[in-house]
Amino acid sequence: MSDLDDALQLADAADRVTMSHYLDPALQVRQKADDTPVSEADTMTERTLRDMLARTHPEDRILGEELGGDRLAHPGREWIIDPIDGTANYIRGVPVWATLVALAVDGVVTVGVASAPAVGRRWWAQAGGGAWVQDVRGGDPRRIHVSDVDDLTSAYLSYNGFSYWQEAGKQDALLRLIAHTGRNRAFGDFWGYMLVAEGAIDLAGEWGLAPYDMAAVDIIVREAGGTFTGMDGIPGVWQGSALASNGRIHQAACDVIAAE
Repeated sequence: MSDLDDALQLADAADRVTMSHYLDPALQVRQKADDTPVSEADTMTERTLRDMLARTHPEDRILGEELGGDRLAHPGREWIIDPIDGTANYIRGVPVWATLVALAVDGVVTVGVASAPAVGRRWWAQAGGGAWVQDVRGGDPRRIHVSDVDDLTSAYLSYNGFSYWQEAGKQDALLRLIAHTGRNRAFGDFWGYMLVAEGAIDLAGEWGLAPYDMAAVDIIVREAGGTFTGMDGIPGVWQGSALASNGRIHQAACDVIAAE
């Protein structure tokens, strides 16, 4: 089996756990030290995936949101897991949440899966293999591509949420970016990046991120023909921020963000 096959099997297992607890009124939820919520479904899902990886790839590193790992890039192979990206949505019954599974080799993401069973869709990519989406209720996989919008003033922007930019001290940069783009909305978590990969929107960015928030969506955007960097324009998922685009408008967006 390939690494992509393994990642898809991990996503299958995650979907079974997450959907079995979704909309359960007895779901246990607590606040983490950073004041974000975590549910018992988050920890159960991550434990399930770690157990599977311990059997199939015992020598590989693992970084997960709930059960830890080193957030720095490492040589060798490392699986990067966000068991439920969008926990706040999950616990409120909003269906926009996903399990994110990725594999990084020498710090570069080579495989990524974003599985959103409540939405009914799954996206995946592997290096050199393109980016794909499938309706989990049936239908053939469909290859996806970013848009061909080449003018920032015509671009559709997703910024996730104003508070994230404000907490990073970058609210002025967001207001500049909004002023320089044609349309904007706050599609949160993985969703904005998948819309970039599908060509539905052209630009998505946010601050205050960890590698497990970005790794899977990074390669999906790149394999769809887009560009994925930090807000500083440096490729990768280790900088704490993300800017994804169709590639054509990326430098222009970086310039607007960096302007004083």
